[in-house]
Amino acid sequence: MDLTRTAYGTWNGGRFMHFGEPLDDERFLSSIRHAYDKGIRTFMTSDVYGNGAADEMLARGLAGLPRDSYCLVGMIGHDFYKGERAGSKGYPRFSDPALRGPRDYADYLRMATEKSLERCKVDRFDCLMLHNPDSIGYSSDAVWKGMEKVREAGLTELLGVAPGPANGFTLDIILNFERFGALLDWAMIILNPLEPWPGRLCLPAAEKHDVKLITRVVDYGGLFHDDVKPGHAFAKYDHRTFRPAGWVEAGVSKIDRIRPIAERHGLTMLQFAAAWNLSHGPVRSVVPTLIQESGERTKSIEEKIDELASLPEVQFTPEEIEEINRVGDNAGCMELKGANPGHTGEPLPDRWPLNNDLNLVADRWHIAPQRDLVCTHTKAA
Repeated sequence: MDLTRTAYGTWNGGRFMHFGEPLDDERFLSSIRHAYDKGIRTFMTSDVYGNGAADEMLARGLAGLPRDSYCLVGMIGHDFYKGERAGSKGYPRFSDPALRGPRDYADYLRMATEKSLERCKVDRFDCLMLHNPDSIGYSSDAVWKGMEKVREAGLTELLGVAPGPANGFTLDIILNFERFGALLDWAMIILNPLEPWPGRLCLPAAEKHDVKLITRVVDYGGLFHDDVKPGHAFAKYDHRTFRPAGWVEAGVSKIDRIRPIAERHGLTMLQFAAAWNLSHGPVRSVVPTLIQESGERTKSIEEKIDELASLPEVQFTPEEIEEINRVGDNAGCMELKGANPGHTGEPLPDRWPLNNDLNLVADRWHIAPQRDLVCTHTKAA
């Protein structure tokens, strides 16, 4: 089964990623079943979430449902089996030279896939994605030959790449499309009406190489759920506290400026953001983060699931698209991860310097790294 227009990720509900209030077991499981009952048919998990616990919880949430009635997407890439966690930076990528060399990539990928499937209590994924690759993961023949072997073994039908965890990786993902597009079915990027940059830079390459896109952070840190307002109190562990000061106020102001467009189409703001994403040709699926926010005047996660599940087909006018683009322009608003013209020295797991191959990618796709991939803002827009 291929990915559907709407998807549900196990990072929802605050259990395995620090967003909003963490749900207890009963409600976490019931939210998965609620999504299925409302018509969401794609479910995504990553083996590193909770060191396998998210896989197990998803298995419990989907227990008893016909396997051919939903699409299951797994993600592998962080080695929590052999690697040591580096605090908030998480576990190393499996391709870290300190852990193994290229000859051992295929064995690791097969092992990680099989263990994740065992926890999910299924015998195959519909799609397996390489999760948060380092520079090796995007460019190595040995990595993608290993992924291909996993598919040949019948452990997945489709293959994909899921850059992250932060925003960027523009030239890296385009290089990945160019080298391995024949193997790739899906890629996951960050995209929403208030964060069109840099995600939109890779859309032409995805279209050329016939790679379908699933978009995350559709909700823009929860703001498109319409229950995070100026003055909202985030818990000290919430990842969103790392965003620049004033981002809520600036985001809410922009949302209010485009709200009339959503209202004309009878959309909630979450539906508006999802529909805008899906209006881009290669984008075929949306997987917003569904958060149970703290506070009394907040929506329940079940309400947010209902909104996503009832997403209608929408076509915006050219004038509306122009207005959304004008309000949402965020070019240069942050330092980007992945290949970055400002990075010097040795590559890091999530940031590295440009090399000749990546500069050639930039030339082919008319991207000027010093203009198009740099932070030009000193504070929230």
